[in-house]
Amino acid sequence: MAATMRTDVGRRRRQNEDAAWFDEGRGVFAVADGMGGHRAGEVASAMAIHAVRQMADTHRTADIGALREAVEKAHEAILAHAQSHAECKGMGTTLSVMWRGRGYMYIAHVGDSRIYRLREGKLEQITQDHSLVDELVRAGLITLQEARRHPRRNIITRALGTQGDNAPDLLAADIRPGDRWLLCTDGLSSLVEDESIGHALETCGLEEAADRLLAMALDAGGTDNVTLILCTGEEGEAWNQD
Repeated sequence: MAATMRTDVGRRRRQNEDAAWFDEGRGVFAVADGMGGHRAGEVASAMAIHAVRQMADTHRTADIGALREAVEKAHEAILAHAQSHAECKGMGTTLSVMWRGRGYMYIAHVGDSRIYRLREGKLEQITQDHSLVDELVRAGLITLQEARRHPRRNIITRALGTQGDNAPDLLAADIRPGDRWLLCTDGLSSLVEDESIGHALETCGLEEAADRLLAMALDAGGTDNVTLILCTGEEGEAWNQD
């Protein structure tokens, strides 16, 4: 198996509030997109990734209960930090985590970062955005194309460290030989069409695909921080089983 990561502050932001981490050996991959206040988003996303790393250090095999616990711990830690540090008031973060198990990718997801799977030339969005425009799309009130231009497209409805609904979506996605997986913040997915993402994943090697996706986001304006992780089994071979 192989994995690679890219992150960039983008063309309009002064700091990178995204965070990401992966461990190929343990099959754990995570991205987080922080928000709220000067440098506070950076704190929140780093705390979320720290909780994922602690989980990976504690558990040897993939477990959906451990994933849920890690997300809950991240939320509680971020909320407590914000309450005790005035400069961090209102901070929060998305978090999308993928953990390779026996025949499945176990996933925990909060917010509008995304996990995609490319299989036999078809790109599928595995996670569902927790955002206002996604709710409008699911309700049939706007189209996907309208959602990409909607003036309130940056409003998310679920985030760690914030009041209200912050429970993670928990799911398992099956693994097949040759699958490619992409985890990314909305600095990529909001600027680059899924068709273009899928074409890059299908036609390029892993490193080249990562470079191309980052370049496409920056060429499209780079209005946000951009972070992505690409991973796959050896080409044409199944992932190692635990």
